[in-house]
Amino acid sequence: MSYFCALMSARENKQTTMVPPAIHKTNPDSHGTVDSKVLRYERFIDDVLKKRLQKVTEQRDAVYEQISHYLQLKNTLQRLQETDSHRLKTDVDLGFNFYVQAEVEDSSRIFVLVGLGFFVEMEHAEALHFIDKKTSQLTASTDQLTKECAKIKANIRLMLQGLRELQGLTDLPERSRREIF
Repeated sequence: MSYFCALMSARENKQTTMVPPAIHKTNPDSHGTVDSKVLRYERFIDDVLKKRLQKVTEQRDAVYEQISHYLQLKNTLQRLQETDSHRLKTDVDLGFNFYVQAEVEDSSRIFVLVGLGFFVEMEHAEALHFIDKKTSQLTASTDQLTKECAKIKANIRLMLQGLRELQGLTDLPERSRREIF
C-alpha cells in the first residue's frame, strides 16, 4: 500500500479534498471488503481527482485566452505604429456576435484592461510595455497550472496502480512509443 502513502505530500495534506479514503488491513479472504474499497477508490478518482483536473485545466485555458487577447492587442498596436496613422476603422462587438463599424478619430491613446474590470488609458508605448509585463505574468501562471495538472495526473496514475495492486492484477505492458525521428 506504499502507493497510497506516496500520494500524500506535505502540500496536499492541507487540501482535505485530495486525501484518498483510509486503508485498513483486512483479511484476504474477505473479498467484499476489498471490493468496497476498490469502489471507494474509484469514486475518489472520479469525484475528486478527475474533477479537480478538469477545473485546473479550465482555469489554464482561461488564462491562455487572456494571453491571446493581449497578444492580439499588441499586434494591432504595432501595426498602428508602423503605419503612423491615428485614424482607425474597426468592427466593434456589441455582444452576441453583433458587430457595428466604428471609426476612431485619434487612436494615439487607448484603454487597456489591467485586471479586475479596470481599464487604464495609455499611449501605445506604455500599452506595449504593459502587455509585455502582463503576458509574462500570465505565462508564469499557466506554467504553474500546467505543473498542477501534471501532479493531479500523476496522482491519478498512482491511485490506478494502487487499485491494480489491491485487486491483484498484473502490471499492464508498457505501450510502445513510436520514434518520430
